[in-house]
Amino acid sequence: MSIQTIRNVFSVDTGYRLSDDQMVNHFPNHYELTRKDLMIKNIKRYRKELEKESSPLAEKDDNGKYIYLDFVPVTFMLPADYNLFVEEFRKNPSSTWIMKPCGKAQGKGIFLINKLSQIKKWSRDSRTSTFMAASSGKEAYVISLYIDNPLLIGGKKFDLRLYVLVTTYRPLKCYMYKLGFCRFCTVKYTPSTSELDNMFVHLTNVAIQKHGDDYNHVHGGKWTVSNLRLYLESTRGKEVTGRLFDQIHWIVVQSLKAVAPVMNNDKHCFECYGYDIIIDDKLKPWLIEVNASPSLTSSTANDRILKYNLINDTLNIVTPNGEIPDCRWNRSPPREALGNYQVLRYDEEQAQSENAERDLRSRSGQSLGSKGTKGSAGVRVSAATWK
Repeated sequence: MSIQTIRNVFSVDTGYRLSDDQMVNHFPNHYELTRKDLMIKNIKRYRKELEKESSPLAEKDDNGKYIYLDFVPVTFMLPADYNLFVEEFRKNPSSTWIMKPCGKAQGKGIFLINKLSQIKKWSRDSRTSTFMAASSGKEAYVISLYIDNPLLIGGKKFDLRLYVLVTTYRPLKCYMYKLGFCRFCTVKYTPSTSELDNMFVHLTNVAIQKHGDDYNHVHGGKWTVSNLRLYLESTRGKEVTGRLFDQIHWIVVQSLKAVAPVMNNDKHCFECYGYDIIIDDKLKPWLIEVNASPSLTSSTANDRILKYNLINDTLNIVTPNGEIPDCRWNRSPPREALGNYQVLRYDEEQAQSENAERDLRSRSGQSLGSKGTKGSAGVRVSAATWK
């Protein structure tokens, strides 16, 4: 179903009710994760809540940066956070920022700036002297610190498109598709300010790159994630590469946990998200955005095979063994039904039971042992979030 159809199905005005044998491919308010501004808002709220709980996940370094939750670039909403953005910009006036309309995809409406005057000019060009809210006819934007030190391969910038399937948010059950891919720019990367307007240098969207003179219609400027992994293992080492992909899985789970409390967890729903990740030259992954309707059209022969298998494997998890859909089942498919999906080893139910056990131990005065540590290993592994 399209996003608009989903909106109509779950509208109180239509009075429509799904039966037990009907499943739909979006959660009613999926936009809490897939709208750029709401994703940032929910991640910021999630961080604050963990801080209030004194969670080790919200630990910060000496510079005030999150140690474990610093996976999105510094971002502000415009017009609401304009003054906060100006304050941040003036701390480092040589920085580059990227502006994106909140509700658009495929690279539409995106541009880079490195001067405040460029925002004012854009605002004037939009027939207004001041920022206006979306309700008054002007579209809201997010502005993020541009990752100007991306990892380059062959001198070109790329990002990762990863597919993540969520069958339920409470408890959280999510799956990562193994056959994601890298999308490369057609022009070699340069941080030069003279190339800020050249989208063939900065934006990896196929919808943009396919119009470039150097676009290759055979491979489509794409590389499989498995090829990327082999390349990194040979150039950076197996251990470092393994840590990078663990961090990517960590980002996916934390972003889903950030929106889980506000997500309408309807039993008839599942969703396959398109995660866009950029890796910087220090092999740190950054979450750029999450797409509600990742493109299923194919630009190459390999692309067609990948997306056919993606659809097939997704349906096998949602409706195991090709049976009639039943929203009442427990959403835990047999291993043979996973296909090219892998379970992201997050088990919320187990985490909750172990947390309760730790609380009981602490009240009775027993030692918490290694499970109660606040170190890096304690956060990632012994908190029962990863198996």
